[in-house]
Amino acid sequence: MKLLEFIINDIKPLNISSRVSDLQLLFNQLTFSHIPVKSEDGLFLGCFSEADAYCFETEKSLTEYKYSLEDFFVRDTTLWLDVLETFATSSTNIMPVLNAKNEYLGYYELSDIISLFADSPFFSEPGGVLVVEKGTTDYSLSEISQIVESNGGKILGAFISKMTTDLTQITLKIGNTGLNDIIQTFRRYSYIIVSGHEEDGYIEGLKERSDYLKKYLNI
Repeated sequence: MKLLEFIINDIKPLNISSRVSDLQLLFNQLTFSHIPVKSEDGLFLGCFSEADAYCFETEKSLTEYKYSLEDFFVRDTTLWLDVLETFATSSTNIMPVLNAKNEYLGYYELSDIISLFADSPFFSEPGGVLVVEKGTTDYSLSEISQIVESNGGKILGAFISKMTTDLTQITLKIGNTGLNDIIQTFRRYSYIIVSGHEEDGYIEGLKERSDYLKKYLNI
């Protein structure tokens, strides 16, 4: 997956010596939650949020508000799932991309990163969705794979969807076969079946929500 192909360069970082009015003008023209800012020597400093920008005094320099800069970014080597996590923890729809020298290369848009997930085999390939649960110290991903594959299934995706000190819940996307035999085997291995959805109706619902979210982010 060539994530670097999604780097966008149409918006250049504002210089920290720019006026607040320049920042506010950009927010008026764009739908971004944040705008990146660079130092006088061209290095990335952080991002100002739209909410903060409209609280600043228009005629002042951005230098006077350096304390409000939010320091989130990813590297050009960061994997897409980690990029998505950084988006979530930063509450932003634009993610600056830096190289190892802290030079600004461009940015990712949240809708593009979400589309990578929506286009993955977990969503795009036909199959069934199975949610199983077992003690946090008892479950094994190798055991789960063995159960699925011994019944002729193929795991198209798996993630930990819930975890407590006592129980862990695993969501699986399974191709190549129906779920009945797999469900029975999981029960023999003392897994609780939280839900099982034959074919891809359930995952289609998730994909529709993902598509809706992408459209919403592009408004």
